[in-house]
Amino acid sequence: MQSNRRTSALLIPAPAVPAPAPAPPGRRALLRTAVAATAAAGSVLALGSAFPASAAPEAGDRSEVGSRPTTPQEALRRLAAGNRRWAAQRQEHPHETPSARLQLVAGQHPFAVVLGCVDSRVPPELVFDQGLGDLLTVRSAGEVLDEAVLGSIAYGVLELDVPLVLVLGHQSCGAVGAAVHADESGEPLPAHVQYLADQIRPAIDRTRQGAARVDATIDAQARRTRQRLAEEPDLARRVATGRLAVVAARYELRDQRVRTLS
Repeated sequence: MQSNRRTSALLIPAPAVPAPAPAPPGRRALLRTAVAATAAAGSVLALGSAFPASAAPEAGDRSEVGSRPTTPQEALRRLAAGNRRWAAQRQEHPHETPSARLQLVAGQHPFAVVLGCVDSRVPPELVFDQGLGDLLTVRSAGEVLDEAVLGSIAYGVLELDVPLVLVLGHQSCGAVGAAVHADESGEPLPAHVQYLADQIRPAIDRTRQGAARVDATIDAQARRTRQRLAEEPDLARRVATGRLAVVAARYELRDQRVRTLS
């Protein structure tokens, strides 16, 4: 599924959701139905323009671990360059050499926190072609926030001085599809999955129907999570001074590109 909403550029893939093991009819059958619906929806809509393919890679992209983006703009450029390599199947697999591993024994200096979904098709290090020590990754189904997720992100920003937090939604998100389906049907999901649906429900786009509703909600959930993070007092202070940017983006399984959401 894709959305008509305006997007700019970055690139990333979304994980496929396996069909659940046989279970009694009812709640688990509902979950299976929702996952199937999101997979179908993922083939319908296309997002806006991608990150400029002609943009020159940031200086230091191929360097050893020591060179790290220190501003939000530099961090976004490095992610965009890595995603272009991934989409073109020209990955460099940076910072995996024996010398890079030895450098990292002394400490880590990641340049971005990526909050992504648990979907197995969208591992941030792969879709951005980054290596050891580059990204602090936090993953929860549907990019749902809880205290553990918030604490993990805050650690990256406040303790490791990371300049960029990227919230990464993705095409055909099963968690969002399940939340939309449960909201429409009124049937409860399994206990812990229901928690996720409850957290996603406020982002449901009720102006759309069917697959378009799920697709629009994927974007709305990423934007809503970005807004909530940007309003966290400790993060907001850094955003206000330009030391930090909190950005929402979406990964398309179809072309493996990440695009930022306005």
